[in-house]
Amino acid sequence: MENLDPASLTKKDRKKFYKELKKNEISKKRTSKKFLVAFIILIMAAGIGVLGFFAFKASSKPLLGEVISGLGRDHIATDSKKPEYNSNPPTSGPHFATPASWGVYDKELPDQQVIHNLEHGGVWITYKSDLEKEIVEKLKEIAASYKSKVIVTPRAANDSKIALASWERLLKLSSYDEEKIKDFVERMRNKGPESVPD
Repeated sequence: MENLDPASLTKKDRKKFYKELKKNEISKKRTSKKFLVAFIILIMAAGIGVLGFFAFKASSKPLLGEVISGLGRDHIATDSKKPEYNSNPPTSGPHFATPASWGVYDKELPDQQVIHNLEHGGVWITYKSDLEKEIVEKLKEIAASYKSKVIVTPRAANDSKIALASWERLLKLSSYDEEKIKDFVERMRNKGPESVPD
């Protein structure tokens, strides 16, 4: 009907022709709007999907270090014989009833004391006493950036230059890696079995 010459039509048919023509134009506009809206929704959904993927990828980033089997949470007297632990440094097991204060120490603390800090959600950063002074200072700076839940101490018994322990998790480093250290501290603080406020 669109190819007809309106002049050859009767008044009634012309009216019908123009009405049909207008109806088709409105229908085309509606279809165009529907496609445009569908396209915009598709682009937005794709954008949300991409953002969601990267958010999921970031949140599903594997935790650093190895999982260490738990040895319990029993309290022992300070004059007790040192228990056998299943990691170096230990990440759980029998420990003293009183934890150490959070912060930086220039001397070793008993494993049995710091395990209590791990139970409270702390991260223990240990280093061999022959570690370069500038690296020790960097470890201390990291610890100082937290008001609690981090302890830094030298530890002669370490079998790696630097070791980070949290409750039932251990990361050993043969050299200073600031990104890994900060990631471990950020993700493992407050992960102990006892929730103790900062």
